[in-house]
Amino acid sequence: MTETFDMEVPILGGKPSPFAAPAGCYCLEVREVQHYTDSLFRFRVSRPKEFRFRSGEFVMIGLPNADKPVFRAYSVASPSWDEELEFFSIKVPDGPLTEHLQKIQPGDTLLMRKKSTGTLVNDALLPGKRVWMFSTGTGIAPFASLIRDPETYEKFDQVILTHGCRTVPELKYGTDLVESLRDDPLVGDLVRGKLLHYPTVTRETYVHQGRLTDLINSGKLFDDLGLPRMGPEEDRAMICGSMAMLKDIKELCLSHELEEGANNKPAQFVVERAFVD
Repeated sequence: MTETFDMEVPILGGKPSPFAAPAGCYCLEVREVQHYTDSLFRFRVSRPKEFRFRSGEFVMIGLPNADKPVFRAYSVASPSWDEELEFFSIKVPDGPLTEHLQKIQPGDTLLMRKKSTGTLVNDALLPGKRVWMFSTGTGIAPFASLIRDPETYEKFDQVILTHGCRTVPELKYGTDLVESLRDDPLVGDLVRGKLLHYPTVTRETYVHQGRLTDLINSGKLFDDLGLPRMGPEEDRAMICGSMAMLKDIKELCLSHELEEGANNKPAQFVVERAFVD
């Protein structure tokens, strides 16, 4: 039998409403919301003291706006040491969750299941010289967590964050984050020596243009960064984005002789298959 408990929960606009929280869930207060475009926003919520996760993992989140709330997988964009939890989301007008989630305000309540999981974690990769983080759209979220974690820089000499979007404004979450890390008291010194950021767009003029798959195929990505082509001895990779992007970059990693890994079998690259709508 499912255990529930009754409580007064502020939902969507801060108006209290009785709600029976599902068993196995936290009720978290929304602390901050920032909208970047008409399709992208981030939000931060309170973090339960007992909640533990590994940087790069995802959780299931929902809203207390129905008898049976809709839950979707969201990568935690904040690092494992952060006192709050951050998420980066798309906005879908008729999405079962995101049509409501995009309207949240500070003081509202978010539901989060207590278990975290995922393959985009440092433990799923063998030691190597450099790690490539290939992302498109909101797929940058798990890497936003990993590039803020000192463990990532302890394991790899170079960390390359790539982020492909359609337009320049869609890159702002990533560019703002990387810029802020330069003076971060925890990882600032590590970032300045090890982190490379490669944002690219497909529909506007920008310093880097083109799909990540094309830039890898042509070798332009490596030439722009002054790095050799990927190889199994020195390179590791993590991939997060659309279904098509996952498939294409996985095939490219395999063509560079990298082997796919998992939590129970670390190897040269890993793929995340959790999505939101």
